[in-house]
Amino acid sequence: MTTLNELHISSPALRHMGQTISISPAQTPASTTRRHVLVITGPAGCGKSSVANYIAQALGLLYIEGDDFHSEANVKKMSNGIPLTDDDRWEWLETLRNKAVEVLTNGAPGCVVTCSALKRKYRDVIRLAGKEADDVMVRFVYLRANEALLLQRVRQRQNHYMKDDMVKSQFTALEEPDETETDVLPVDVSGTLQQVQSAALRSVEEVMHK
Repeated sequence: MTTLNELHISSPALRHMGQTISISPAQTPASTTRRHVLVITGPAGCGKSSVANYIAQALGLLYIEGDDFHSEANVKKMSNGIPLTDDDRWEWLETLRNKAVEVLTNGAPGCVVTCSALKRKYRDVIRLAGKEADDVMVRFVYLRANEALLLQRVRQRQNHYMKDDMVKSQFTALEEPDETETDVLPVDVSGTLQQVQSAALRSVEEVMHK
């Protein structure tokens, strides 16, 4: 597996939801002694991008859209309804972790990352970002939904490579976080988008204030 230091990547999806990168104390609910990597996870159609965007804007953090870092080969496979293998995902996961670490190294107090992180071993790859320094905390916001709901949502999408067959394959691969993964914040997504966004933000703010 490639190490963090061996990866050299561009940043097509590094986004800031505001005019400047500097964060004022009023914008930052987190303790000044901690930096945060907030990973919004779940299968296709659960609303990762919408929730991540909302949290990034609310907290004044940088937003990293995980889908933008997939290789062309991965996008082609998914567009053709071919599930990604573990080997397909390793470099992508490492790239997202590396980008999160890069953002913190450049002085940001945190970032919000979208990543399906379907299996525990995938989440473990991202968790290594928390080993970079004692003040770095990684939290996963797991957007939980049933397969029927996500199939409905994906079918309503326009011009997206993720088709309904991929939702089924992702549910087959999904390993839901259990009680031993204490850094995971589950959020039910059966409500309206506004309800889900608000619930996710509340969960994040609670752990950031601890």
